[in-house]
Amino acid sequence: QVQLVESGGGLVQAGGSLRLSCAASGRILSINAMSWYRQAPGKQRELVALITSGGSTNYVDSVKGRFTISRDNAKNTVYLQMNSLKPEDTAVYYCNAVITTTSGRAGVIFWGQGTQVTVSS
Repeated sequence: QVQLVESGGGLVQAGGSLRLSCAASGRILSINAMSWYRQAPGKQRELVALITSGGSTNYVDSVKGRFTISRDNAKNTVYLQMNSLKPEDTAVYYCNAVITTTSGRAGVIFWGQGTQVTVSS
């Protein structure tokens, strides 16, 4: 099986920074895109940032210029550096990876368990 384990969430004041990490492990042959999503109370889960296996990135407009997604392919890990945090960034953040497993199943989507980010005003 495959596991995605997130870390790095917490409580921070507005204007502060946090760095989230998500490490994938298990029966992994290769990882395609990796992403970060977030879900605030009463709202739908939204895509925050995505990075392809080649390193191309995309961001939701509300975080452009403040958040940076990166990945370490050798460690099967994706990161989200969050700067200039705002109260509206408060949410549970989930990582997501599109994986080909060692059994040959391609394009399987796996999710992490989520990590809480709270930004106080």
